[in-house]
Amino acid sequence: MTYLLPALAAACVLAGCAPTPPSLDARDGFMTTLQGMCGQRFEGALSYAIDPNSEFANKPISTEVVCKADAVRMPVQVGADRSRTWIFTRNAAGLELRHDHRHPDGTPDAVTMYGGMAKEGGTARSQSFLADAYTAKLVPGAETNVWTVSLSQDGSVLTYRLDRHDKPRAEFVLKRVAG
Repeated sequence: MTYLLPALAAACVLAGCAPTPPSLDARDGFMTTLQGMCGQRFEGALSYAIDPNSEFANKPISTEVVCKADAVRMPVQVGADRSRTWIFTRNAAGLELRHDHRHPDGTPDAVTMYGGMAKEGGTARSQSFLADAYTAKLVPGAETNVWTVSLSQDGSVLTYRLDRHDKPRAEFVLKRVAG
């Protein structure tokens, strides 16, 4: 059996095959995609909500991609409300999404920093984040939340979708603003 390994290696060299490089982790790829969007603005609106009277209904929604050394932040403006920021971080535990909610004076809202880690199977253009225990405790009913953030192939459309109990709850579709 040990004689097979050198023979296979020699056959590979003669055939010109090269070792396959390790694939980029999709979570790293997603962060790279976001970092490639630094400074870009997106505008749009709520395209779907389980509650037609949602606070997001009939209001413009916008965000800008702000890159920091340790995170990508996307401050979200809904109408005149600037209280929300999506924060993406890549750390040893994985890829994380947090929702930072603030009062106008900058103090944290009672419901803030909820979110969770990206689940397996994402891509460099789309990741889904599962609610963590902190979120389940902070937001009643949110224990099954899944937030999916996707960017179209050409980078012109950013979609943020929330599912709860395996059903769509809300979706924002934002288009890149030429700058």
